[in-house]
Amino acid sequence: MNVVLASSSPRRAKLLDQINLNYIIDASDVDEESNGIEEPVQLVEYLARLKGTDVALRHRNTLIIAADTIVCLGDKILGKPTDENNAFEILQTLSNKTHHVYTGVYLCYVDSEGNISKEISFTERTNVTFGALTESEIKHYINTGSPMDKAGAYGIQDDLGSLFVQRIDGDYYNVVGFPIHSFYQQMKRSFPEFCKTLFF
Repeated sequence: MNVVLASSSPRRAKLLDQINLNYIIDASDVDEESNGIEEPVQLVEYLARLKGTDVALRHRNTLIIAADTIVCLGDKILGKPTDENNAFEILQTLSNKTHHVYTGVYLCYVDSEGNISKEISFTERTNVTFGALTESEIKHYINTGSPMDKAGAYGIQDDLGSLFVQRIDGDYYNVVGFPIHSFYQQMKRSFPEFCKTLFF
């Protein structure tokens, strides 16, 4: 069976490589508009499904994996920074506070005729607490360029952003961008016929 990751995120690809999953990348270029959805779980699952169904149109006999990650502080959704000033504002806002990272995952199987014969969505939430950040620390981090392509303006893996994280409550890999454990559990539950082929 073919497996497609509907994402250009190198972090998600690295996590799938980590579990020795054989897949190809076919990133969706669909416009990721929120469509007025403000509730985090609904939003990440909507966006993941939007990307997954877009890529599904191009494949047959394939499992599609799509995901979307957002960072929330209270009721406010913090996306990828629009520029360096916005990155500074986001990181300053996260300083010395606990925020929530949501990843919505959409999985579907496209049959030989190009129809989606099975699909599921789920969301993982992880709470992340930052220590207090100084202005110089934030500026130095922004100067590396790393925050600019990441939700919440930081990365927790292979990145100076890891220096800011004081505590994590939940799945670390979810903060990286893909909840590996939940993905495996959902595959066993919803796609048991594929599990032995894919994982063992």
